[in-house]
Amino acid sequence: MQNLLYLVHRIPYPPNKGDKIRSYHLLKHLSQHYNVYLGTFIDDEKDWEYVDKVKELCSEACFIKLHPLAARVRSLLGMLTNHPLTLPYYKDMKLQVWVNNLLKKQSLKNILVFSSSMAQYVDRSCSTHRVIDFVDVDSDKWKQYSKTKPWPLNWLYQRESKLLLDYERKIANTFDSTTFVSETEANFFKQLAPETTEKITYFNNGVDADYFAPQNIYPNPYPNNIKTLVFTGAMDYWANVDAVEWFARNVFPLIRAQVPLVEFYIVGSRPTTRVMALAASSGITVTGLVKDIRPYIAHASLVVVPLRIARGIQNKVLEAMSMEKTVIVSPQAAEGICALHGQELFVEKNEQDFANRAIAQLKDGPNVVMGHAARSRVLENYSWEKILDQVDSLLLYKQKNNVEKDHSGNLQNQLKSTENKVA
Repeated sequence: MQNLLYLVHRIPYPPNKGDKIRSYHLLKHLSQHYNVYLGTFIDDEKDWEYVDKVKELCSEACFIKLHPLAARVRSLLGMLTNHPLTLPYYKDMKLQVWVNNLLKKQSLKNILVFSSSMAQYVDRSCSTHRVIDFVDVDSDKWKQYSKTKPWPLNWLYQRESKLLLDYERKIANTFDSTTFVSETEANFFKQLAPETTEKITYFNNGVDADYFAPQNIYPNPYPNNIKTLVFTGAMDYWANVDAVEWFARNVFPLIRAQVPLVEFYIVGSRPTTRVMALAASSGITVTGLVKDIRPYIAHASLVVVPLRIARGIQNKVLEAMSMEKTVIVSPQAAEGICALHGQELFVEKNEQDFANRAIAQLKDGPNVVMGHAARSRVLENYSWEKILDQVDSLLLYKQKNNVEKDHSGNLQNQLKSTENKVA
């Protein structure tokens, strides 16, 4: 098998949050076709226990401990330069040395970079085929954040948005291919960087439909005789914090006025103080980290995803659909997901519409027809196995071109040999 360098900003395990789900399934798939050399950071002490699990999928791996405080200081020092603060946050000399030595010693056919922050390790002129998975347009996230923050944070976030977009455009222009999480996201970046259009593509996030299966039996984590709304996600992520605050303050009271026995559960790791404060309101529970989110999804009356700041495809929506749940989402949370409003999920634009839809569904009971349709959509469009075949074609592209340039020997035999090594 050929050698491949895979750079990820956070250890791709366990697959329990958005970026880790995608990066893990990429690693798992790549390990079946390549000798993978993984360079990554660990920003959570608990994740060190998964190092051996990740090593099993790699020929070699370099794990760097990320100290959040030190990283933030590096970012602030970046104010003295004309660079986005994201880059110094993930800058580490030990990792750079490891990458440099690897490029010198190993015959690397491909480099796959996950997220713009890791491109800095291989952003100089390089003959190795380079593919970057931006996933989302991160620069636009900062732009969205700036609209919700007071000065000086809004100025700082606007600065980050502008400079990060400049860097994203540079990387997209110099790398061989750039991927995003959805067609919508890819088209959006093409508008921001039209000079990179021919290099831009996408592959969706997938769902482990066997893991998120409705047929499995889960213990009920909720009290008896109540109806429940659930939101799942990492609760130290600003977009999730903003979503549950908006829902708890503006939508949930409208629902409870009509359905008094309904409760709202916020399920996810590392809830911020602002999220914890919501639990002081009647009918709202903040669980913090749970061992398994599936029981909370399976036994919920409705899954709500009221994101107001979002990019790409939301795994929490796909997971709930896979478990045949009725899901009510905001337009932002629905972006990039191929699903029909009113048939496979509900998309509601404002607080009153959101509340009305939830009230109607709570009173009507489980929407079995929509649940079946939702899971069918997931099985048809969001299978990891089908999705990741697209990655193989991206990594094979340059190798085919190289064979075409080599006029020695039999061209077809060389091409066939190359494809067999990758397959």
